[in-house]
Amino acid sequence: MIKIKTKDEIELMTISGRINDECHKLLEENIRRGITTKELNEIAKTFIKSKGGKPSFEGHEGFPKSICISINEEVVHGIPGKRKLKDGDVVSIDIGVEYKGLHSDAARTYIVGGGSKDDERLIRGTKEALIEGLKEVKAGKRIGDISARIESVGHKYKLGIVRELIGHGIGTSLHEDPDIPNFGIKDDGEKLKEGMTLAIEPMFTLGKKEVWLLEDNQTIATQDESRAAHFEHTVLVTKDGYKILTGE
Repeated sequence: MIKIKTKDEIELMTISGRINDECHKLLEENIRRGITTKELNEIAKTFIKSKGGKPSFEGHEGFPKSICISINEEVVHGIPGKRKLKDGDVVSIDIGVEYKGLHSDAARTYIVGGGSKDDERLIRGTKEALIEGLKEVKAGKRIGDISARIESVGHKYKLGIVRELIGHGIGTSLHEDPDIPNFGIKDDGEKLKEGMTLAIEPMFTLGKKEVWLLEDNQTIATQDESRAAHFEHTVLVTKDGYKILTGE
């Protein structure tokens, strides 16, 4: 069931989104060769709690850490640990923040040091897909409008479009209705209504679209070991468009 958020819920989600954005900016300052993903996780956990929030992912469906850090061929749900970042790594950071019972969800992808032209194309295309998908968010539009716009950008950049992983509604739960695929048909699907809150999140690869679950039972990676990128914002549907709750 799709939930229309109250004024109070939107206010709390706005605070959650602000904490999320500030946490991303803090981690961006700390992404460098030699730092471990565990260290980045601890920085995020400490910061979120210092702002009165909770890491949404911690314990969610058995996830053992506070944020997701996925490297190179890992698409999502990478578990922070002893791994050290290296120059050329493509690093996707996904952060969930719960603030007084309301959630926000946002992801960004970076290259450590410098990357190849293909890596830059991957990140540029995935980020552009999010920006273009958001342009379809407005009361009266449909989920398929967002999905089709995201898919068109993936094809433009000749990227693999992951189908098993999708965007979603968000609010009192981390994952709510409706589902928001990164592929679809214009004018199809659920109609958007003012007061809906959505987590829109393109996930593209440099190779094929197929993914699989790794042995840790959390991390999802590309089957062909091609690199992947992930960008995500939590947004509020408004009468005239949308409001990003997790930064710009």
